Amino acid sequence: MQTECRLPETCFEAIQVDDPGRDNVCPFFCRTSNFIYLLVSQNLKLSVMKKLLVLIGFAVFVTSCNNGNSPAMNNGSDSVAAACAAKDSVLDKNKATALASVQAFSSGKLDDAFKDVTPDAVDYGDGGMAPIKGRDTIISMVKGFLSAFPDYKGENFMVVGDGNHVAVFGDYSGTFKKPLMGIKPTGKSFKYRDVDLFTFNDAGKITEHRSVQSGKTMMDMVGAKMPK
Repeated sequence: MQTECRLPETCFEAIQVDDPGRDNVCPFFCRTSNFIYLLVSQNLKLSVMKKLLVLIGFAVFVTSCNNGNSPAMNNGSDSVAAACAAKDSVLDKNKATALASVQAFSSGKLDDAFKDVTPDAVDYGDGGMAPIKGRDTIISMVKGFLSAFPDYKGENFMVVGDGNHVAVFGDYSGTFKKPLMGIKPTGKSFKYRDVDLFTFNDAGKITEHRSVQSGKTMMDMVGAKMPK
């Protein structure tokens, strides 16, 4: 015997329980529709537009429950997830590049340290001196520094990044054994915590470098004075 789930004729026509695709929906649909009908039929002073909005909203709700997430919603979510994954991938690559550069610098391997630096890169240091412009000029300055501090090293590195900026934290030390920019060596050592700040372009190359510790801090530790 066929069982029907009926609503008042003034609201909806009868919906059959055994109608294909309605097995799980009809009882809930009927009860809720009856409830809406009672609300509308009672003296609630709802306007015709409000009644229609209630019924339309309910129909949309039932349809979305039956159909699950729409393709448009899924496509939107997939697009956002893909964009986030791509952004994370670029940042991870930049972080790896920055760390490799610092590690190579600490080991005195300048070719490796500067292989991902653009020719027109700028080193601002801590901002206390004029910026050094151009990769070749930066390399020349670095060679002079490493010659003066032959045991220079960095360790305990930690890398963080955001967007096209990467920061590499590390502990650095060295002994002033040879002249540097006309300053006589003192044979004393320095040791401090510093941060190298790198800026990358869209191609994943380093365009700018900054540091936190100043050259003066290092020179004070080794008992020397910075040239004016």
